[in-house]
Amino acid sequence: MNQAELVGLTQNQLDSYWMPYTGNRQFKADPRIITAAKGSYLTDAEGRQILDSLSGLWTCGAGHSRPEIAEVVYKQLNTLDYAPGFQFGHPLAFQLAERLVDLAPVGLDRVCLTNSGSEAADTATKIARAYWRQCGQASKTKILARQKGYHGASWGGISFGGIPANRKMWGQGIETDLLNHTWRAESAFSKGMPEHGVELADELEMLIGLHDASNVAAVIVEPFSGSAGVIVPPKGYLQRLREICTKHNILLIFDEVITGLGRSGATWGADAFGVTPDMLTFAKQVTNGAVPLGGVLLRRDIYDAFMAKGGADHAVELPHGFTYSGHPVACAAAMATLDILESEKLIERVAQKAPEFESKIHSLKGTEHIVDIRNFGFAAGITLAPKDGDPTLRPFEVALECWRRGVYVRWGGDTLQFGLPFQMEYDEMDRIVATVAESIHGLEP
Repeated sequence: MNQAELVGLTQNQLDSYWMPYTGNRQFKADPRIITAAKGSYLTDAEGRQILDSLSGLWTCGAGHSRPEIAEVVYKQLNTLDYAPGFQFGHPLAFQLAERLVDLAPVGLDRVCLTNSGSEAADTATKIARAYWRQCGQASKTKILARQKGYHGASWGGISFGGIPANRKMWGQGIETDLLNHTWRAESAFSKGMPEHGVELADELEMLIGLHDASNVAAVIVEPFSGSAGVIVPPKGYLQRLREICTKHNILLIFDEVITGLGRSGATWGADAFGVTPDMLTFAKQVTNGAVPLGGVLLRRDIYDAFMAKGGADHAVELPHGFTYSGHPVACAAAMATLDILESEKLIERVAQKAPEFESKIHSLKGTEHIVDIRNFGFAAGITLAPKDGDPTLRPFEVALECWRRGVYVRWGGDTLQFGLPFQMEYDEMDRIVATVAESIHGLEP
């Protein structure tokens, strides 16, 4: 009996759901069903406790099924389940906005709320283009991004994203251009930021020269590329991007859907890397994965540019938003999550324990088929050698073997990816590392 049958799922039910970012044929032939979660562990249909090495999907850093979040969500559902967000407001949206501004890098003191990281990336890039129009520079429309970047699955996300598998099926998206990624063979097995490669940022000067700054609205990058396998920029690289954007009057956007709110060992990747963007997107950890919510933090002068040219007082200054923007239940979950991060000092805990995680994950160097290991904060990526000419096969096989051995590890492309829960203990880190090694050794070459 497979796991779907154990929980009473029929084949018709399995067939009915087209799963996202999943090999549906393989999954439905051998389902992996999660029925519960608590703390750092998932429970599967057989009742096994599975150690979660990715915090859900980079989402649940404070641990799964937090009763504090459940309680406020229940209370909110019984008080105000929904309020129209267009032309009307509810208190929690404004309270959450103030709290996010208090946590934000200095100068980012306005917030737009969305429902996901994809929507946050779309919102930030739309605002960037509209901002220059408000400033009388309507030709500044092009968005520059980076290879191996991930900015969601919307049209904007796949246009500005730099993962080939996420782009090739859709044809022409929004016009853009991409910087090269920052991974270099000579920097393999770097701990934290590679020492060399800052000059890679100068490719931005080349792209600006190609398109002209008068046509470029913004540059959007992740502080480190998460979904591509935790590709960490070299020292000085982000600072150089900031300098170039400032020099050419181009907005810099950080996509912090993965790096924000603790994953980097600081509140934001911007703080961890010491670079302040003009806009910053967030999602995932803001509600600990409990309820969808995302958003954009931005400079006040960007907001003010719309207010100054908004027309009559009753006119809509920015014709953009979503039915569920600032949803009261999501805002309640976010407020409870921020309470947990603060009261349990979880971000400080990541900073304290990250060096030990770095040491443990890099102890896998020398393991057969591992060709690179990268890390930052509570995130790490391992690149595996191709198998039978397919770079995606070995990570798939190793991750499934880890699952069979009781550890959930994400695979993507040629990598294994790790995003630890913030409360993870050292012995649990040891178990993850040992399970990866055992899984690699336990499979055929």
